[in-house]
Amino acid sequence: MSDLIFRMTQDGVDPDVSRPDPANVVKGDPVHTTWNFEDRNGLYAGLWQSTPGAWRFDYSEWEYIRVHSGRSVLTCDDGTVIEMKAGDSVVIRPGLSGVWEVTETMLKDYVILE
Repeated sequence: MSDLIFRMTQDGVDPDVSRPDPANVVKGDPVHTTWNFEDRNGLYAGLWQSTPGAWRFDYSEWEYIRVHSGRSVLTCDDGTVIEMKAGDSVVIRPGLSGVWEVTETMLKDYVILE
C-alpha cells in the first residue's frame, strides 16, 4: 500500500498522552491523547482527544480543526466565544489566546502549520 495516501484512524497507532501545563489549567484535570500521522517541515496532522477541563491557550501557529465528537468552548481574550461540536470546522490563526474548555470529551482532526 502506498505511503502517499492513508486514512487517519486510531487503530494500530500508539498515541501520545499528555496534560496541559498545570500553570495553565483553569478547571478540572484534562487528559490529551494525540495520534500523530504527519510531522514534516513544520506541518503536523492527526487526531486529538481531550477529556473535560479548561486551560489557557496562546496560539503561535495556524490550525485547521474538524470536530468528530464532543463539545468545546473557546473564550478568547478579545471577548469572542466559539462553541465547537461534532461536524464543525474551525480555523485558528496565530495570535489567538484565551481559555479552551472541553465540556464533553472531544475528538478532532487537526492540521497545524508552524
